[in-house]
Amino acid sequence: MSYTYLTTFERGKLEALYSAGFSTRAIAKKLGRHHSTIARELNRSVELDQDYQSQIAHTQYKKRRQACKPVGKWTPDLANQIKEKLYLTWSPEQISCGLLKGSISFKTMYNWLYKGLLSIPDLLVLRQKGKRKKPRETRGRFNIGTSIQKRLKEIKKRETFGHWESDSFVSGRGKSKGCVATFIELKTRYYIAVLMPDRTAASMEESIKRISSLFPEKAFKTATVDRGKEFACYGEIENELPIHVYFADPYSSWQRDSNEKANDLLREFLPKGTDLAKVSEKELNRALHLFNQRPRKCLNWKTAHEAF
Repeated sequence: MSYTYLTTFERGKLEALYSAGFSTRAIAKKLGRHHSTIARELNRSVELDQDYQSQIAHTQYKKRRQACKPVGKWTPDLANQIKEKLYLTWSPEQISCGLLKGSISFKTMYNWLYKGLLSIPDLLVLRQKGKRKKPRETRGRFNIGTSIQKRLKEIKKRETFGHWESDSFVSGRGKSKGCVATFIELKTRYYIAVLMPDRTAASMEESIKRISSLFPEKAFKTATVDRGKEFACYGEIENELPIHVYFADPYSSWQRDSNEKANDLLREFLPKGTDLAKVSEKELNRALHLFNQRPRKCLNWKTAHEAF
């Protein structure tokens, strides 16, 4: 049975019975309470050298209840730290585990956000989540290379370094030819992207060669891609570079989940409808910097930059 505090009515009866000379046990029996509850209630008045008065006792009870409420962990300095990281596109869970080492639950941060304790006028700083379906390929077909089914198991398990997933996304259908080629390293989740003038095989070939030139040879061993027409250049890539290309099954985006998720997160900075032909290298590099500097749960709260 859970404990309940004495009510105003019970304190009034207690005062009348105590004035009539009833013992604590007799009073407790008439009120249906434990005798120690009555004894403690009376002792509080005795400590103040006064007879028991129900109204005064109830006022003192409300003051004690107000004083015993927990202060909580919110402070102005902590709120400013959280607010700063939210505007740097960190999620509440990343702030909780990466910055505060678990001392504040991310659920608590969401509650503070909804209550307005973080002085943020809207919730747009929270990252958008949701599954977005891609339109089917309409630019023709080509004979693909090696199937993902023949890919080494160590790549899928992320046991070795140097294996990438690649994809591209466009400004919006019919709006602009500008697009972005994206690459993510599977073990470290390091994410990079290159602006392309159009979504052709020639542009993708140039982008892959540009990215591979930035790293030592063993840092770019394989690439897993979808069956988009821009990857028809795989033959030239495999002939000219020490990179082996694997193709995912049709309409099986979960086989390249790291790249798909990273592309969705990049949309925070380059929303759908953005004309990618007008995006500068500086804007893209800033977005990639923020992305790779976030602590990641899958990396034991290291950043992708640190892991890479």
